[in-house]
Amino acid sequence: AVTSLAFPGILRVSRASTPIKIGALFSSSGTMANIEGRLTHVCRMAAEEINANGGVLGHMVETVGVDPASDWPLYAQLGRQLLLQEKVAAMFGCWTSVSRKSVLPVVEQNNGLLFYPLHFEGEENSKNLVYMNSPPSSSLLPAVDYLMSPDGGEAKRFYLLGSDYVWPRTMNKVLKGYLKQKHGIGMESIREKYVPFGFSNFQSIVNDIRKFADEPGGQPIISFTVVGSSIPAFFKEIINQGIKSTDIPVLGLDVLEVDLEGLDTKPLVGHLNDWAYLQAADNPQNEKFQANWKNFVKKNNLPYKPDVVSDPMVSAYDAVYMWAKAANKAGTVDVDSVRSALPGITFDSPCG
Repeated sequence: AVTSLAFPGILRVSRASTPIKIGALFSSSGTMANIEGRLTHVCRMAAEEINANGGVLGHMVETVGVDPASDWPLYAQLGRQLLLQEKVAAMFGCWTSVSRKSVLPVVEQNNGLLFYPLHFEGEENSKNLVYMNSPPSSSLLPAVDYLMSPDGGEAKRFYLLGSDYVWPRTMNKVLKGYLKQKHGIGMESIREKYVPFGFSNFQSIVNDIRKFADEPGGQPIISFTVVGSSIPAFFKEIINQGIKSTDIPVLGLDVLEVDLEGLDTKPLVGHLNDWAYLQAADNPQNEKFQANWKNFVKKNNLPYKPDVVSDPMVSAYDAVYMWAKAANKAGTVDVDSVRSALPGITFDSPCG
């Protein structure tokens, strides 16, 4: 039904009744489950919408989901399974950069195609990856410029708090170099701390932030690159300790609407997050996307609030449509042909 060509990751479909498989490589368990698990389902939703409009090259699209369980080496193992056993035409997956870097050699060795929906630290480029989101030059650095401006509060000092892996460390390396080169900010105005995945006891760190805020040298901010279940734990602690955005604003580089579920958000007014898409984006396509997701959650009895969406969900949704458009343009799901067809493809996304 599905024939493999020269490379295991390259497929051609031999019969119109045969579905084209795509892989969803997102964790639905472990520390990343609450936010990352939604992306498998939004890929399924996009595939269902595409199927309702005739599918890809006359074939239905079937989404094969796997659960790497927030275990970085397991992403590579399951990515290989999707390519070699399931013979998916493309994969949509990973949240953290460490999981992406775990999968990257597998995708390259088997000439697969991975669409990555998260903003990332840059300093990487592969013909087998489609990066659907922002590097620091179009996310972190403009945000810091804003916070250092009169409109943004004229920030002078920076508390860099992140999870202990490649994305936060590289983002902070880029930020420190940028602050020194462009703004003349030295290490005496910067404090840098990292916490392990799943860390939840932020009391001593928030105490340290309070001390940092009380030191002389100008307005401080927190550049926050903590991920996963640690995010709401941190915000609970700053609420408990009465820290407001007027004291020391938080610039969240990975904070989503879903991370704030269950929190009293009134004390968090004025803190910032940095994404290409926010749920409040006002356009008809966004309204349609949110209505479709709400119906999809209810129809499939998913364990998520039906009225909360996020930027990585939209990027994953966009990616499935972009792949489908490229495959239809190429006339095949052959990876090299789809890659060649991607330039110039456009999609009316929920973010505009």
